[in-house]
Amino acid sequence: MSFKIRVFALGGLDEHGKCMFVVELDQDLFVIEAGLKYPDRSNPGIDAIIPNFDYLVKNRHRLRAYIITHGHDDQFGALPYLYTKAPAPVYGTKATLALLKQFSLENHLQVNFTEQLIQPTSHVNIAGYQFHFFQTVHSVMDSCGFSIDTPFGNIVYSGDFIVEYNTSKNYKHDLNALAKIAEKETLLLLTESVSADRAGYCSPNHRLKDHLVLPFQMAQGRIFIALYNQSVYNLEEVIKFAIEQNKKIIFYDQETENYIKTFVDLGSLYLPKERVVSRENHLRTAIRDEVIIMMGQGEKVYKKMDELAINANEDKTFVLSEQDTFIVACPSAPAFEVLATDAVDGIYQTGAKVTNITRKQIRGMHAQEEDIKTFISLLKPKYYLPMKGEYVHLVANAKLAISAGTGLNHSNTFLMDNGQVLEFNEGKPRLLTNELDKVPSGDVLIDGLGVGDVKKDVIIQRQRLAEDGIVILGVTISKKKKMIVAGPDIQMRGFVFVKESENIIKEVTQVFSNEIDDYLKHKFFLSIEDFKLNLIDKVGKVLKRINGKNPVILPLIVIYDEPETSSIPTTNS
Repeated sequence: MSFKIRVFALGGLDEHGKCMFVVELDQDLFVIEAGLKYPDRSNPGIDAIIPNFDYLVKNRHRLRAYIITHGHDDQFGALPYLYTKAPAPVYGTKATLALLKQFSLENHLQVNFTEQLIQPTSHVNIAGYQFHFFQTVHSVMDSCGFSIDTPFGNIVYSGDFIVEYNTSKNYKHDLNALAKIAEKETLLLLTESVSADRAGYCSPNHRLKDHLVLPFQMAQGRIFIALYNQSVYNLEEVIKFAIEQNKKIIFYDQETENYIKTFVDLGSLYLPKERVVSRENHLRTAIRDEVIIMMGQGEKVYKKMDELAINANEDKTFVLSEQDTFIVACPSAPAFEVLATDAVDGIYQTGAKVTNITRKQIRGMHAQEEDIKTFISLLKPKYYLPMKGEYVHLVANAKLAISAGTGLNHSNTFLMDNGQVLEFNEGKPRLLTNELDKVPSGDVLIDGLGVGDVKKDVIIQRQRLAEDGIVILGVTISKKKKMIVAGPDIQMRGFVFVKESENIIKEVTQVFSNEIDDYLKHKFFLSIEDFKLNLIDKVGKVLKRINGKNPVILPLIVIYDEPETSSIPTTNS
């Protein structure tokens, strides 16, 4: 029987985040990453978006492992939502597994993962296959990539990485481990693409320290610094530099404290207790000695900044003044640039001295052109598959691979969509292009604790509510007398200004009354639902004609079924 390999993505291609890649070795199925992404304004009210995991549920009997290469939610954020339906051992480093558990608890998800702890560089047998993990340098500690032994060569997954040589045990580009993997032929190399369109190496442009020196020197009062949760590398820089400057460290809120404490408890982050001041006691500390660290996941950090700027934050001991310095060390991402701009603008308006560090000044820790070429040149793969990124990034990755001079060309470099399958039979690849061969993929919307409960029509209604408001039509009808006993009443919210609504209400009331009369006299045989649909259609056309708006119309029709009258006996006392 021939040995078949299938590789495909359920998420992470032509998008930012929501990474989920699958490698099938004969009948054994391995999932690499299980991440989420955050919604933009086209998905109002949605907390997160995860991949469609129907394929994993259907094939859970073949599912052997989840392999999470580092501790970011775009790598593991979907796992707590899908795990009970498609369980398997979760392989990750100490920091990765700790952050997965913390994420689950913060989102009120009680999940009993079967955890398998690995070292960032190690050799592990998973379901009979040899996995060779190698440590990488990324913005969170203990990140890694890996290779899998197959009869036709290694399948290598880069993870998120940059080429950087330093002495930190938490952030190590393990060239020795990669060189050993390169001793065997690489059948297929999968590398990240997020920064593939940027020239040069990422390092040292990812480092924050140089941007801290001047604001620390010029500060007259407290120093606030805002960071993404994802930026643990930069967090370590801040803490180390603050200690060097003989500053005291204060956590802005409980979320920030819990997050940092995770790494301290693991022994992965050096933070002497005597350098930490509790929020309860920070007013007793000289303001020139204080460094206040604010952290948050994605857009949350900007919401915290916005609340602080307008004094809407919960802890009123933190109020910005002209003496304070605020360092924005969380350059905005595409999904929430507007929110970021407004938040930074609000901080400026407080009078505080602001240092706003942009993406041009500090790079995200993702492989750029020379980082990726170094990887390709070392491993010299027979076949190449760009992963993780928008389509423009995937194309840039493919182009630089072809230009690397290692034998990669248009016939052995593949650009794929989510759900599209790259299949190897006896080591020979074939890209399955037929729609019937695709694996189901797409978005599953997370709304609170609901997974996939919100459908497209609900999102459309939310968009209409946000853009055009709502019109509520209320009336109570006597079923016995076939007449109105209360109403009609019309309420408008978010539709038009009250002073402008008189003429609109008058015309809508007329249409509403006519429809009710027609219903009572001629169409009482219709179901109440049919009547509501007819009413929505008629009133909607009127509103569209009057002012061009398309609000949500909500009929509240109460059919009053009057009780039979009866005499009530009385007793004499």
